[in-house]
Amino acid sequence: MTRLILGPFNRVEGDLEIQLEVADGRVIEAHVNAPMYRGFEVMLIGRSPVDALTIAPRICGMCSVSQSVAAARALADASGVLVPPNGLHATNLMAACENLADHLTHFYLFFMPDFTRAVYAGRAWFGQAQRRFAAVAGSAPGSGLHNRAALAARSRWLQLMGTLGGKWPHTGALLPGGTSRAIESTERMHLLARVREMRAFLEQTLFGTALEEVAALDSLAALQRWRAHAAGSDLALFLDIADDAGLSGLGPGPGRYLSFGAYAQPDGAHALLRGVWDAGLQQRLPLDPTQISEDLRHAWFADGASGQPLHPLAGLTQPEPDKPGAYSWNKAPRLAGQVIETGAIARQLVDGQALIRAAAALHGGTVYTRVLARLVELARILPMMEQWLLALQPNEPFHQVRALPEQAQGIGLTEAARGALGHWLRIENGRISHYQIVAPTSWNFSPRDAAGNPGALEAALVGAPIDSAAGSRGQSVAVQHIVRSFDPCMVCTVH
Repeated sequence: MTRLILGPFNRVEGDLEIQLEVADGRVIEAHVNAPMYRGFEVMLIGRSPVDALTIAPRICGMCSVSQSVAAARALADASGVLVPPNGLHATNLMAACENLADHLTHFYLFFMPDFTRAVYAGRAWFGQAQRRFAAVAGSAPGSGLHNRAALAARSRWLQLMGTLGGKWPHTGALLPGGTSRAIESTERMHLLARVREMRAFLEQTLFGTALEEVAALDSLAALQRWRAHAAGSDLALFLDIADDAGLSGLGPGPGRYLSFGAYAQPDGAHALLRGVWDAGLQQRLPLDPTQISEDLRHAWFADGASGQPLHPLAGLTQPEPDKPGAYSWNKAPRLAGQVIETGAIARQLVDGQALIRAAAALHGGTVYTRVLARLVELARILPMMEQWLLALQPNEPFHQVRALPEQAQGIGLTEAARGALGHWLRIENGRISHYQIVAPTSWNFSPRDAAGNPGALEAALVGAPIDSAAGSRGQSVAVQHIVRSFDPCMVCTVH
């Protein structure tokens, strides 16, 4: 048996280290370490509750809007304020803008460049992959063309945030009662033009067909029929690569998927449903947030008096860097004691998107289905953004004002690009007395719990092939694919 330590990983937001036990060319055990402690949950204690709107988004520069939404919702829950329809639509537009930018970045800049590595040089698709996805810096002339186009499209896309929220990252426009930035009629037309510009990029380059056609795919057979007449698209090339590289069998997840519900609507529902998808039962189950806990057995934090996993409203963040048996600064979130996967695949499975349910039923939650779910989500959400823009009523309020009570508690749940994000707070004597955050990568990259159950990534890495050449360098392209399919954001993980 051989032990490999991989890390830090490039193209990852924050530090990540993975220890692998390898036998007969395959991973037999994995331990995932988030080695960087930051302490946001501690620095918020004693501050004015509204300070969370400024401090919490600084956890991350990639999903700062999601952190703002979660903080604002926790404060809204504590105050009882109701967000008017305009405020909901504007918040959804900002969250979707950030999430779709993240999906685009993940596919073109984080995930697909790995298929331009020399290990794949003999594959029939390698030349096309290089031409479209090679890393921009230092690449040969004519390579990475679609990466460059995606970067340009992303840059123009994020200009939406200038109108919607003033700036990105770390917009200050999101409030407990809605948004401070009212959208005028002329601005709405400008925003629609930007959304339709992104639609053009997606339809011409990524999908090769109308977004609605991709979003309507309801089976693997339908996907194959679509693939035949969209052969020049980047999605079709990804499907070719996935078939040849065996991505559908790589990195299986735990089979339980969590979504807090995405894009709240005026009628109290969500555009993408809330719940838990159980792959074994093939059933969507209701979500009970009181069943969320964080196990600290293998994290560098004090366990507390009971030594038992605690709900975030009772959770602790007391660093103990010399704790015996610990190996990560990440806690181990669990739902009713079970390991959970979250992300676009969870949102699509919970919401009932037929293609992703069919793909997951056949292959499980693997590298292939995770990436496919993010691409399908791009096709589904952008048309929703067009409808939210059209639904804005410029002469109606975008936020409501209500004073925060001196004593209260609140929960703010939302969906970031990488999955379920929650903020839990208590207010005492007008100050924050307790603040806990459970981020998507906290779920997916968690260490083992007290019962020895590995986190989602730790389990997904078991069985991954390690060839002899890769092993001698402490690297593995299969491990890279699995890690990147979860799209880690380690600064959010430990916050």
